[in-house]
Amino acid sequence: VRDFGRGIPLGKVIDCVSQINTGAKYNDDVFQFSVGLNGVGTKAVNALSSHFLVRSHREGKSMEAVFSQGKLIREKSQKTSEPDGTYVEFIPDKEIFKKYRFEPEYIQKRLWHYAYLNTGLILEYNGQDIYSENGLLDLLNEEVTEDRLYEPLYYRGKLLEFAFLHTQSYGESYFSFVNGQYTSDGGTHLSAFREGILKGVNEYSKKNFQGVDLREGIVGTVAVRIKDPVFESQTKNKLGNTELRGPLVQEVKDAVVNMLYKNPSTANSIIERIVFNEKLRKELAAVKKEAKEKQKKISFKIPKLRDCKYHAQDKADVGEKTMIFLTEGDSASASIVASRDPLTQAVFSLRGKPLNVHGMKIDQLYKNEEMFNLMSALNIEDDIENLRYQKVILATDADVDGMHIRNLLITFFLTYFEGLVLNGHLFILETPLFKVRNREKTLYCYSEEERDKAIKQLK
Repeated sequence: VRDFGRGIPLGKVIDCVSQINTGAKYNDDVFQFSVGLNGVGTKAVNALSSHFLVRSHREGKSMEAVFSQGKLIREKSQKTSEPDGTYVEFIPDKEIFKKYRFEPEYIQKRLWHYAYLNTGLILEYNGQDIYSENGLLDLLNEEVTEDRLYEPLYYRGKLLEFAFLHTQSYGESYFSFVNGQYTSDGGTHLSAFREGILKGVNEYSKKNFQGVDLREGIVGTVAVRIKDPVFESQTKNKLGNTELRGPLVQEVKDAVVNMLYKNPSTANSIIERIVFNEKLRKELAAVKKEAKEKQKKISFKIPKLRDCKYHAQDKADVGEKTMIFLTEGDSASASIVASRDPLTQAVFSLRGKPLNVHGMKIDQLYKNEEMFNLMSALNIEDDIENLRYQKVILATDADVDGMHIRNLLITFFLTYFEGLVLNGHLFILETPLFKVRNREKTLYCYSEEERDKAIKQLK
């Protein structure tokens, strides 16, 4: 990794990557909108690497230090003609990370996020330039390429930037950031953003629309720059500064009102979508009530669900471990039920192939008994906020029928509960296609090529 900033002070290079509490961001105006202060992340990478090299270039001089497992191996200072900046390379320690791989798509996505939040900055990744001229507007245009009801509304202030639009899809999805950090779990800034849009639309329209009707089909992105952000965990996925809510709501509301007056056709499209959503919600309420009454008559329990003791809403250390396996039929679920952890692992059995919901009206979905039972098992009949399990795992066979069921379920989630997928809750259990064995050994194979190799190996 190479940047062309001012570089680490040459006398502090070793301390900055190896000594705790040597962060340089406490009293420096340059870093007043930073995410981390102590530099723990860099030191952790150093400690967990079999090889870690840092090189700083400043004003014609350079300082290089090489570490292994956090221990200094050698250091070297010399004159240089390199531009100012910092260079870092590392190799994860295989004694700690037995099997690791870098995910190019994930790295590229994060780099694009940094580009969107720093317009004009050029990032080079494996020979590709990553660059954004229009900030979060570019992000939204990249993520939403079809089914738009109107062009995005975009606002950029000194410390707040946001954009949003409505699509013809269901659900809501957001991309939120704090000081350049992607906050996958949202937090204060995201809730304030959502509330501010609603208040702005209501003030413009002189109506009292409900948030649930405004947010159906919305895609938005928001970024804030704040001093001293407080995150709810070390992974920094959720902002916790409650004092920011009021000012952010006000700024978003004022900006939305202003944009709606300047774009009356867009305002009309938003209001039409809200009215449509409201009508649909009321129709669905009747359908849901009928479905729930029908379910109550059958059983007080959700059919085909073997639940676990803890759920995602329980205390963090246990809730984050919860998962549900969606299996094809009772026989397939039997082995998982027998080997599962009943504290954190639930199982829901499908009756063959589920409904193909592509192009289907949402009221038909709720009238289908099995799909409603699935939504009830996940606790997402109304929205995904109360998702009962941290992970939803598609546990189908590796044959053609299993792949078809997997695709039908993915279509279901992407169509009606896209946020569940985008927020990283949906997983696929890769099951073997073949089992090859002799008297001494059993091998599981995931392709015909692996099977052929296994047969030769066990001969």
